[in-house]
Amino acid sequence: MSMDGGAGMPDSWQRLWAPHRMEYLKGENRPLNGDETPCPFCSIPKLSDEDGLIVARGKSAYVVMNLYPYNAGHLLICVYRHVADLTQLSDEERNEISYLSSHAMKVLRKVANPAGFNLGMNQGSVAGAGVADHIHQHVVPRWSGDANFMPIIGKTKTMPALLQTTRSELANAW
Repeated sequence: MSMDGGAGMPDSWQRLWAPHRMEYLKGENRPLNGDETPCPFCSIPKLSDEDGLIVARGKSAYVVMNLYPYNAGHLLICVYRHVADLTQLSDEERNEISYLSSHAMKVLRKVANPAGFNLGMNQGSVAGAGVADHIHQHVVPRWSGDANFMPIIGKTKTMPALLQTTRSELANAW
């Protein structure tokens, strides 16, 4: 039997494996189709900042590292209240999400010097929300060349730092 055949078998290709993504794809830390999985964005604020990977806490929202980041430094701005849609937020919650997103950009610029950002909310699972029942804003730092051949051809992201290290650097600069 040839050793350069199936996935996971040694062959001439070089691979970077990202097995942590499979746990997310299987539903780890996200409620799916009404199952009993507790909402991660309701559970995280009950943890210590270090254990929950919380960068900062506000009055009605908090900033947390994304466990399944698109890029190094990928943050989520989450309201404490369990609501799904932007139209369900109070003025205070909407304003704080905006303020925390803006401040997160300033801190990320200071700590990691990104060239740009992607900001966004996916409203509903059909729109790409992994945790559709709890609204959250993504703040994704971007650098020139970060969309190089690895994610395009290799479908792999290279993460240069551990989440705990990045959380600590951002929290200290907050």
